[in-house]
Amino acid sequence: MLQNRSIDGQNYSEDTRVLSAIRHIVTDALLPSDGRLPTERDLAAELGAGRRSVRRALDQLEAEGLVWRRQGKGTFIGQPPDPTEELAAKIVSEVDPLTAMEARLCIEPALADLCARRATADDVALLRQLAERTHEAGEAEATEIWDGALHRAIARIAGNRVMLTAFTLIDEVRMGEEWRRKRHRARSPEALAAYDDQHGRIIDAIDARDGAAAADAMRDHLNTLFANLKKSLEKEIR
Repeated sequence: MLQNRSIDGQNYSEDTRVLSAIRHIVTDALLPSDGRLPTERDLAAELGAGRRSVRRALDQLEAEGLVWRRQGKGTFIGQPPDPTEELAAKIVSEVDPLTAMEARLCIEPALADLCARRATADDVALLRQLAERTHEAGEAEATEIWDGALHRAIARIAGNRVMLTAFTLIDEVRMGEEWRRKRHRARSPEALAAYDDQHGRIIDAIDARDGAAAADAMRDHLNTLFANLKKSLEKEIR
């Protein structure tokens, strides 16, 4: 049984209980489609706890890379956008979707390889949860959010800061409204089913700590995305 020791005036058992409860919300993906957590005030009321305990829990989860916070926006599952938005905005008009896919094919298989070498059991569990949310998303916007969160998590777990920045720049370039519309048109029910299967194979290889297999699975996935996007863009031109 936990002892009720005081930490800066807070009850130790309350801090532990709140951390456990919010971790459950995050890791079991008990969140709306935008991945945003309730406010500190709402979490405190829901959990019957003080806001300081909630803030401590969010600080801990942010340090673990499970959530990120943006002033005035809220707290979100996963990793924050990298500070490359300004550079991405400068080059987005010079980059077409297929060029971005070429860049992804260069970067993401290598990230999947490193991810397989460095992932913990908790990391793998998070990837499976994100893949499940992607599968269950239904609406195009929600699918985009959770699919992006999965790929960003793989990049983060890979643990290479330079490659993560390169990945994030590509990701930021891809986030334009027009590009999202084009990707949505390339997502047929058959394509979505294939993507779900490919996500599963990527994560299985990461779980097996097989870097080469993870890289191959990611490459197959991106080549499928590339082919479907190319077909969709060709139909647009006709």
